Amino acid sequence: MTRTAYFSQTRISFLDDAKRVATYVSEHEKAETQKILKIADDVVNQSFLFNLRWDMERTFEPVVFENQIDWMHQPGDDSEWVFAFNRMRFWICLGQAYVITGDEKYAQAFASQLCDWVKRVKRTDTRCQKAWRSIEAGLRMEYWTKAMQYFKESPTITEEVIDTFLASVEEHAAFLYSVWDSYHLMSNWGVLENHGLFLACLALPESERSEKYRKEALRRLALEIQMQVYDDGVQWEQSPMYHNEVAHDYLDVVLMSKRLFLPLDDVIIEKTHQMCRASMAWQKPDGTEPTMGDSDRIDQRDIITKGAYLFGDGQLKAFGYPQLDFDCVWDLGFAAVEEYHRLPSIRFSKRMTVLKESGNAIVRDQDFYLRFHCGTLGAGHGHSDKLHFDLFAHGEDLLVDAGRYTYVPKSERYEFKDSTAHNTTTVDRKNFSVCKDSWECSKLSAPLGFRTAEKKSYTALQGSHQGYLDVGILPKRTIVTLPGSLILVCDAFLGVGQHSYQSYLHFNDEGKVKLTEGETFYRSTRNEMQVQVVSSGGVTQFIKPTRMSRHYNQLSDNKTLVSEVEAEGFASLFTLISLNKAEHFEPATIAKVRVLSNFKKIRFPDHWIEAVEIKKGAHAYTVVIAHQEWATPTDTFNAEGCTGFGSVVVFDRAKGEQEIGTRLFC
Repeated sequence: MTRTAYFSQTRISFLDDAKRVATYVSEHEKAETQKILKIADDVVNQSFLFNLRWDMERTFEPVVFENQIDWMHQPGDDSEWVFAFNRMRFWICLGQAYVITGDEKYAQAFASQLCDWVKRVKRTDTRCQKAWRSIEAGLRMEYWTKAMQYFKESPTITEEVIDTFLASVEEHAAFLYSVWDSYHLMSNWGVLENHGLFLACLALPESERSEKYRKEALRRLALEIQMQVYDDGVQWEQSPMYHNEVAHDYLDVVLMSKRLFLPLDDVIIEKTHQMCRASMAWQKPDGTEPTMGDSDRIDQRDIITKGAYLFGDGQLKAFGYPQLDFDCVWDLGFAAVEEYHRLPSIRFSKRMTVLKESGNAIVRDQDFYLRFHCGTLGAGHGHSDKLHFDLFAHGEDLLVDAGRYTYVPKSERYEFKDSTAHNTTTVDRKNFSVCKDSWECSKLSAPLGFRTAEKKSYTALQGSHQGYLDVGILPKRTIVTLPGSLILVCDAFLGVGQHSYQSYLHFNDEGKVKLTEGETFYRSTRNEMQVQVVSSGGVTQFIKPTRMSRHYNQLSDNKTLVSEVEAEGFASLFTLISLNKAEHFEPATIAKVRVLSNFKKIRFPDHWIEAVEIKKGAHAYTVVIAHQEWATPTDTFNAEGCTGFGSVVVFDRAKGEQEIGTRLFC
């Protein structure tokens, strides 16, 4: 097929005006444009480094081929390098560089590498199996078909190149059509594969076969989004990075279907919009996704921006970019620049967002952000993170999820997946979910009792799990946020037998951490955070050297506060976190106070109900937290003069509250 014939019939139409898009990114996205040109130059020189925003497994050392490229080369113990290499995301960079510069060297590199790969990497060759996993085949079809559209004006793309390209796309389509089953219905693999099948069909000449493939791809994608995406919009694998990868694919499908007037199941449109709004909900104030499960610290605002444009959602735009970014303008086209500009940005003032089905709750107030998780594991990409919370304030992560680092089944994989890598609790220093290998668990832990409340200026989050029922213990965490930048975390352990109980707080690596006289301080150029832990049983604390991973293959040293108490049966830990801007430190105090029965005239035992008094500057609160039913036959509590009823109640002592208080949980 001639170049003219191919480019006149292909229905891949992401790019509407190549020259104006090139001018736009050169003027408005200078840093990203230079980065893409650098990557393209490296690819021309056969030097490969995976450091694009959504490269799922980043690398930090380039691999250079002096002579012929070895497509099956693996520079270490991690097969992910081979997988990433054979996705060819870098060919899109070649295409974009060609549009921006008009330099034929980029087209020549693309054509040469494409023809070489098709000639030498055969699906029937057992030595090439890593290159022909179905997920790689699906991803290739996005990257190949998008890359090819950029070379429309290139004389290097000859009839021979077009024929080679189309023959391989046809082979990929037939392969992807053949691999769908129950696993792919449930896994993000299925979405990535059928998204690739859909785009492959648009790149092929229209025929009875390509139409059959296209309709089947859309049928599968409709089933997959219903199976995989909760009613709250979260993809069930509990990894923001893979959630966003799936959302990206569906956004492509929605865009192409609208642009080409293709029939599309309403469920895809509705659920894709929900996925974008779920991403918006958990987005940190700096625009990044949480490093929850197998996720990296990635600025996700391109996903939010694209969703805002496609769905005309001004609230999404408020969490996206003010103008189309580099990635979005290449996919949406130049005409979308003005359309997006006209879309109003609507900043909503909601303080707490609850993603109920997935067990995630986010509390935000301007630059303050707290995310709590009490949901399902999320299969292979999920971590042992029930009852974990992230904390961000004043432009900086404070308490972090350690990340993922690697997929290789070795000690580092478990180091980052285990309970101890999260801001949660353990019993007897044992994990409540136990890894069998990189992907499977030999012990699971079902979430229990996830609930939230917001009243007046307070929020409350609560949850539990079954991970320690085998040793007779039920852990339960309650988090209460209070004015004055105060966060109270109550960890209760209900059960029998002699045990030790631990809580972990993983600090960001950008500040200094010091434990002194029972108080822990995190100090950085932006924050001074004070942490205090009290318990009726006496607390042992120490700072443990740990590691965190912002990106795959990347490590940095950080510190973790471990607080431990030993007890026969019930025990509890109250942790008070006080936030302050750097150089504006105001100390806070916390003390346990006794809780009496107004009816029975007795002191309640701690395993029934407890209370603490918190003070910071002009703020003073009494917080009462019950661990089980206590009001029998008809009773109210008295906590140092505060009378009320409920399982979580806050009294604002600075305002003179002594009766009723604010009941957050009944």
